[in-house]
Amino acid sequence: MAEKTGIEWCDSTFNPWLGCTKVSPACDNCYAEALMDKRMHRVKWGTGQQRQRTSDANWREPLKWQKQHAEFKRKRGRRRRVFCASLADVFDNEVPIEWLVDLLELIRTTPNLDWLLLSKRIGNWWSRIREAIGYLDAETPAAYPMPLRAWLAHWRYGDDAPRNVWLGATFADQSEVDRDMVKLFGVPSVVRFGSFEPMLGPIQLPRVRCDNGSLPGPAGVGGVTCPNCCGAAGGCTRLHWVICGGESGPNARPMHPGWARSLRDQCAAAGVPFLFKQWGQWLPPMQDGSHEHDPMEINASDVPIKVGTKAAGRLLDGREHMEWPR
Repeated sequence: MAEKTGIEWCDSTFNPWLGCTKVSPACDNCYAEALMDKRMHRVKWGTGQQRQRTSDANWREPLKWQKQHAEFKRKRGRRRRVFCASLADVFDNEVPIEWLVDLLELIRTTPNLDWLLLSKRIGNWWSRIREAIGYLDAETPAAYPMPLRAWLAHWRYGDDAPRNVWLGATFADQSEVDRDMVKLFGVPSVVRFGSFEPMLGPIQLPRVRCDNGSLPGPAGVGGVTCPNCCGAAGGCTRLHWVICGGESGPNARPMHPGWARSLRDQCAAAGVPFLFKQWGQWLPPMQDGSHEHDPMEINASDVPIKVGTKAAGRLLDGREHMEWPR
């Protein structure tokens, strides 16, 4: 929806549609619902509620950014990163399949944009892509060129993941990591990332290397080759990037500094880029990194203070962490 955004890990945001259904404890204080449903009354959140497609003018914005690619790269030394979708979920199965097909065609025809597709429903990727291919086979509408079907088929079977798509999943706590990380690992993507925001508990990551092997697909689908190879030093990183952050908004829950430190240290040990987005509403003490107790233990001295997102800032142990996948 915006050429410029305050989200630290992208350059622009694009929302092909609005609306969603809460599926995680992380959704309890959803900012998108508060804005689009409760405040602006543009769309109702929930199961069975109709999603709202955004305007044709909004859909033309990425085409404009594609045309601006040379100038953007000259200034930044890289491609524009586009977060899709900040006010919905790209793999929401209540979205009409033709809308998703339109989005995939837009992504295919903007190869100089890096599309960051972040979802709380990463397990839907296989079924939604299969459904999109089926729609193209059945409808064969003139509006969709034949290359789109081949592009989707190559992606689904792991033959050729799009070079301009980064796929990510959100994880709020250990139960979501245990349930969904393997689903993320099984999706072919040139960049595979995890967003731990809001982080609602300590998290231990699973092994994040696949040793240049194949990743498991769902039943009936063969293994897919991991496309980003790290060489002989350590195999191939399954998880190529981690984003971590606390919760914002009036009802935000605090994030313990030990949770963020542990995730940072796990990423450092595995060679995974780590980006610390924010503390959120609550600022923990002891941000110089000094502590005489187990950093995962919550002591009385660790009681956070509610100061607001801007005042809390984004320094973890006095340092800004802004790492990116290569």
